[in-house]
This record gives sequence, C-alpha cells and structure tokens, in this order.
Amino acid sequence: MTEDNAPDPKRTLTESDVADEKLTDWRMLDGSLHASFDTGDFMSAVGLVDSIAPAAEEMNHHPDLALTYGRVDVRLSSHDVGGVTSRDVLLARTISELAQAASAAPQPERTSLL
Repeated sequence: MTEDNAPDPKRTLTESDVADEKLTDWRMLDGSLHASFDTGDFMSAVGLVDSIAPAAEEMNHHPDLALTYGRVDVRLSSHDVGGVTSRDVLLARTISELAQAASAAPQPERTSLL
C-alpha cells in the first residue's frame, strides 16, 4: 500500500495476494491472470470483446483476448513490472462484471497448466 492507503499499481502481487482478492472467475497461472467465458455463440463472444475493449482502453491497461466460437479467453498481466498487479485485479473484476452482464458463463476449471 502507498501512503494514501491505495494499492501500488507497480507492485507485483503474489499468488497469495491474488487469492485474497477472491477473483472466482480467474486463475493465476505462470505469472498472469487467466479467465475463460462461454457466450453461447459467435456474435455474443464478439459482443463481450466489444464491451471489454473500451473498459480496457479507459484504464489504459490492455488484456490479451482470444475469441473463438462461443468463447472468450482472457489473460492479464502488467508487462511493465513482469507480473500481476492491482491494475490487473481491477480489470479482472471489470471483465467479470461485463461477462455477467452479457450472460457469459465463467469456466475457471478450463484454465490450467499442462
């Protein structure tokens, strides 16, 4: 925390820090936050990406997005510090809210390392 008690956007979070955030749709893997959402069809997946884009642009923090039929996969990390920060947590929460509003079903069990 900084002196004004706000999260430090340049501090890399540990797996424990991320777990404390209770991001139920997300998994911490290989230094990034990952989520996968089922949308049901291609146009709904495009719509979810279209809703994520302006939110990310407003935050000046851009996720890696993979769009396939009925599915959007998201990866977040702060490249400037080489890991997950409070910026990623904030954007993850926003993306989960946008996915919920779009009736996209989170699939956290899909996210794993092979």
